[in-house]
Amino acid sequence: MSRVYNFSAGPAMLPEEVLKEAADEMLDYRGCGMSVMEMSHRSKEFDDIIKEAEADLRDLMQIPDNYKVLFLQGGASQQFAAIPMNLMKNRKAGYIVTGQWAKKAFAEAKIYGEAIELASSADKTFSYIPDCSDLDIPEDLDYVYICENNTIYGTKFKTLPNTKGHTLVADVSSCFLSEPVDVSKYGLIYGGVQKNIGPAGVVIVIIREDLITDDVLPGTPTMLKYKTQADADSLYNTPPCYGIYICGKVFKWIKKMGGLSAMKEHNEKKAKILYDFLDQSKLFKGTVRKEDRSLMNVPFVTGDKDLDAKICVRGKGGRLRESEGTPHRGRHAGFHLQRDAHRRRGEARGVHERFRGKEQQSVSLTDTEREKSCFNIIA
Repeated sequence: MSRVYNFSAGPAMLPEEVLKEAADEMLDYRGCGMSVMEMSHRSKEFDDIIKEAEADLRDLMQIPDNYKVLFLQGGASQQFAAIPMNLMKNRKAGYIVTGQWAKKAFAEAKIYGEAIELASSADKTFSYIPDCSDLDIPEDLDYVYICENNTIYGTKFKTLPNTKGHTLVADVSSCFLSEPVDVSKYGLIYGGVQKNIGPAGVVIVIIREDLITDDVLPGTPTMLKYKTQADADSLYNTPPCYGIYICGKVFKWIKKMGGLSAMKEHNEKKAKILYDFLDQSKLFKGTVRKEDRSLMNVPFVTGDKDLDAKICVRGKGGRLRESEGTPHRGRHAGFHLQRDAHRRRGEARGVHERFRGKEQQSVSLTDTEREKSCFNIIA
């Protein structure tokens, strides 16, 4: 068997240990005679699976008792609508727009009420995090929304916004479980699991209990009400059972690896390899203001779309895999490598060596060719 380096933004690589364990249990989960894919979500076996997954997640993140953990369907994008439906009591919310996903959430919120752009980094192609220490926040805002780590543009909120007492809502899809987090600073945290935790199809919502009410916008579908899901312990309808099962195994794997503090240290070491390389490179350059650089996503450019295509081809030949052709920086199709939180440091170094080799192969380019290059990798 020959496995590739799959640096896709999501679905991303899973720990081989988890995949092998799931493979061993595929036909007969712990002697029950069936696969998790086949069992009822009302069964004792699955009840144990989902409760154990929640307990391990609570332990990893030190989630306070006054927060509910919901395992839901629809991915993070469905939450763009569910959040205003449930939380926009005054029909007014503030959004800090720092990338594509915050931009989409902002646009969706406008359907349900007045969405106000409190700050944005669009003026410089989302290459930095705006100063959010003293925002002009109307008193009647229901919440302040951020996308904490930007998959596409490689920025990260190192300091949370000063919401001046308003509820903070955060999409953490691409930094989920990458470092310790103080859950009590948020009213609601959510993320699709496919970028850092498990297979596509599951979104985890962690929400403070006082925000879970029947006071939702008219027309909110029953299953999109957080109270519906919370009252049913995420079992109002058939949940994505197998995805939750895999998430539970990854939670245990992270605990075995040392927890979130160990994950942060691991990620810092791997990100440093990439950033150190980019900072001394004569061909590639990073696109993000240094103080706002993400540990999870590392974009860089050359400036020539033809060169981009050549490097993509060489990367595939070298057993690298990327997400296909999502346009991010104006005229070019982005080539994405999301540095998976679960890869070993040696593997990250191996990728670094591959790109160093590509740079050495490209040094014969003229200065004009370099100036035209525009290559974006998220690693």
